[in-house]
Amino acid sequence: MSLEQQISQGIMEAMKSKDTVRLAALRNVKKYIIEAKTSGKEIAELPDADTLKIIGKLTKQGVDSAEIYRSQGREDLAAEEMAQVNVLKEFLPQQMSAEELTAAVREIIAETGALSMKDMGKVMGIASKRLAGKAEGRDISAKVKELLS
Repeated sequence: MSLEQQISQGIMEAMKSKDTVRLAALRNVKKYIIEAKTSGKEIAELPDADTLKIIGKLTKQGVDSAEIYRSQGREDLAAEEMAQVNVLKEFLPQQMSAEELTAAVREIIAETGALSMKDMGKVMGIASKRLAGKAEGRDISAKVKELLS
């Protein structure tokens, strides 16, 4: 079952169980999936990789929004935002630990033969694709900088 189908099924289950937080989060994802499917050449089903990008983006936006709400003293809105983020995280792959990220970046550096910061772009290109969804872009970038300097 594709990720898109899992989200559609999750929407139906949330409607039946009257889980408003889950329903709102999954409907938001579904909206972006439909937009992606209809922009440009229309496709029947969005690939899981693209769906993961959408979910990752919405998760990051939710976390950022919650931080803003907290800084403004609106803990109620922050809690609501984080509840939706937790629903979205169920669909994301397990994040890599710091040790796993270091090992993966070292492997990519060895593959590319990178020696200095001049080669960072080459390493980041491969690392971003290979580690997409498993680690945050800024974490990958920081680790590449650390290992190349």
